[in-house]
Amino acid sequence: MSVTTEADQWFKGFSSLDACAGGVQFSGVTGGSGPPVLLLHGYPQTHVTWRHIAPVLTQSFTVVVPDLPGYGSSKMQETHPRWTKRRVAKALVDLMTSLGHERFAVVGHDRGARAGYRLALDDPERVAAYASLTVVPTIDALAAVDKDFALKAWHWFFLAQPADLPERLLAADPDAFIEAALAKMAGGLERIDARALEAYRLAFRDPAVRHAMCEDYRAAVNEDSGHDASDRAAGRRLDCPVMVLWSEEERKAQRITPIEIWSRWATDVTGRAIRGGHLQPEESPHEVLADVVPFLIRAFSA
Repeated sequence: MSVTTEADQWFKGFSSLDACAGGVQFSGVTGGSGPPVLLLHGYPQTHVTWRHIAPVLTQSFTVVVPDLPGYGSSKMQETHPRWTKRRVAKALVDLMTSLGHERFAVVGHDRGARAGYRLALDDPERVAAYASLTVVPTIDALAAVDKDFALKAWHWFFLAQPADLPERLLAADPDAFIEAALAKMAGGLERIDARALEAYRLAFRDPAVRHAMCEDYRAAVNEDSGHDASDRAAGRRLDCPVMVLWSEEERKAQRITPIEIWSRWATDVTGRAIRGGHLQPEESPHEVLADVVPFLIRAFSA
């Protein structure tokens, strides 16, 4: 079925993704042919963030681009217990199985990258390669928190507060909050396509979406970091090739590179800093593609 929603302006030739798997009614798009690649977006966005990346990848790969559970139009059938990254990862594995993809690559940005590495750790036989855009493991990110991080990424700790205080405050002016969040990430709202910005606003106006985002951050500082700690203590590592791209602007003051951090979690790690800010799939799609495409080709050729 061809896409008939507003997203058709970004994903021409794709098919609608409308599948129930792992307790989630997944929404998004899929297209292309070749080895399968799962693209996972971040906060506070939807699958629309991949509008510059996915069409290029379809030249060599089958691309699956869902909204994360609770984000955008992907709805969870049950919201309790909390949707940890482990639970999200299991639902994503079930989604790929339902589509006939037994082994696939994962490219994740922001929160999607956190679900992606959890998937690769929990189901290593399913993941051929993993690419992280802007993210290091949650346990490492939290261990490095200082004043600068807390001021720049204050939403981590606001959204993670117990329910339902953040939800009640967000309800006062959802548009103002998401605009402030995206402006900080992008270095100005003018850097985000106006149509994409409206799609993000529309999703964020849904109280269920805002609650899911809060639960995402609550999971990060509770269950997710605990799962990371257990893996580290057990010596569990990612078996697949790992690539990490990070923002020159975001990490210019950091003493340790993401490659060094990820090398504690995997043997085969490559990557580099690229120009632009946090929203790499939107701000720096050409640089992302320049690294991601050959990385995926090598991984599927091995």
